[in-house]
Amino acid sequence: MDQLALLFVLLLGAVISVPVGDRFKVPAPVLMTLLGVVLALLPFVPNVEIAPDLILPLLLPPLLYAAVRRTSWRQFAANKRPIFLLAVALVFVTMACVAAVADAIVPGLPLAAAFALGALVAPPDPVAATAVAGQLGLPRRLVSILEGEGLFNDVTAIVLYHVAIAAAVSGTFSPWKAGLDLVLSAVVAVAVGLALGWGANKLMEVLGDATLQIGLTLLVPYASYVMAEELQGSGVLAVLTTALFLAEFGSDADDVMTRLAGHTFWNIVDTLVTGVAFGLVGLELHNAINTASGRWGELLWWAAVVVVVVVLARLLWLLPATWLTKRLHARRDYDEDIPVSWRETVVMWWAGMRGVASVALVLAIPLETDAGAPFPSRDEIIFIAFGVIMATLVLQGLTLPWLVRLLGVKADEDKEKEFAKALAVRAAKAAKQRLREIEDGEELSEELSEQMLRRAYEIGVRISPELAEDERREAYREGARRVKRVRRIQQEMLSAARHEVLAARSEPGADPEVVDRVLRHLDVRSLR
Repeated sequence: MDQLALLFVLLLGAVISVPVGDRFKVPAPVLMTLLGVVLALLPFVPNVEIAPDLILPLLLPPLLYAAVRRTSWRQFAANKRPIFLLAVALVFVTMACVAAVADAIVPGLPLAAAFALGALVAPPDPVAATAVAGQLGLPRRLVSILEGEGLFNDVTAIVLYHVAIAAAVSGTFSPWKAGLDLVLSAVVAVAVGLALGWGANKLMEVLGDATLQIGLTLLVPYASYVMAEELQGSGVLAVLTTALFLAEFGSDADDVMTRLAGHTFWNIVDTLVTGVAFGLVGLELHNAINTASGRWGELLWWAAVVVVVVVLARLLWLLPATWLTKRLHARRDYDEDIPVSWRETVVMWWAGMRGVASVALVLAIPLETDAGAPFPSRDEIIFIAFGVIMATLVLQGLTLPWLVRLLGVKADEDKEKEFAKALAVRAAKAAKQRLREIEDGEELSEELSEQMLRRAYEIGVRISPELAEDERREAYREGARRVKRVRRIQQEMLSAARHEVLAARSEPGADPEVVDRVLRHLDVRSLR
């Protein structure tokens, strides 16, 4: 099997893992990691030959962009306190704890290398957390915190990792320079992200066509990441800034086709890239096996100790941090998402899985120092990091659904329905207001005006049937059943028309371009 065949196997696995995971209640990223492990154990499967410095630029930009599309700047702003405590403070704490323990138990491990190990295992994976949490029906507030933590902790961890690696390679460390680098990296990243977000938004207005606009959204995250890295900024933070800008200012409410097509496109990209990313995590078992080479006992012991430190550090930090957040929770922060019980705190703790970013960082460790000597304890760091990744991702990923069911943590469906009902009311009122404006400027017959008023009312009722009055609710349901029947018959008629037009494509003298144009017309009619 060559590298290209291996890539196709991972892509196929990414597609199949979604329905299989749904069927057996196992997160798809965990299944893909296990697939990678199985492939790594097969003798005919080659080791992955991807340059370590290309893993993050290839995989993270589309994954981060897809994740940001599911959230908003307002949500991040409302949750700034819990996100800071988890994505910044907890990363520092975890790095320090791991560095202290690793320095104590691994003979010959320099302190700078120990901090590098701590930095690369500190950030929970944003893709794993979002993918796993999104399938479990967790309260939206928990998913929001996990998404925010996962999206921003990579920024902190990657900068700390580079500082620790530079200290290990050069043998010198300046706290002032490290702090300045951290600030400059963030400033450059935000500036690049805002500039590219603004430019992409303007370019989309010029392009107009949905296909070209969606293609641009695929290029922009990569451009943002690479440009920020070239300017010594944080590529991850630049992608987040660009994605948040476009989510806030780059959407046109009336551009229905672009929104529908973009949603489908990014779901596909998210599924495929996530599958490949976690498949690569499992395939890195090759490196772990090569590293062990007769030292399984002590390496497994070191890895197990660091796993315990990583897991316990998150729990011991979450307990007081959650308490502090609740104490600081003021009226002006009423939108802030925080765990409301110890059960939700436990779920947040167990959802701290490591993944793609940690793998990319551990593979990017240099082979040599500036003095030409081998990087200190590089093999040991690789094995310990892989042990942490596999233990947290597989063990926690497989048991998190069981833990959620055991603790009875689930989404507040009543609250979600109330919010949907409020949106339905606003939508119906906006439609009625626009109808009144049209009536002021145009002369509408009484029959047409009443018909349009009923349509405005139906807009809200279709979103939330609870808006209908009790005596009218059954009438609406009967009308909905009638409309559903009419649409079914119409869809069958359109299906027959599509089959006939498609059959004409293979007839002698048929122009495929004309056939496809007519077929697209019928497809659009089918969406109405």
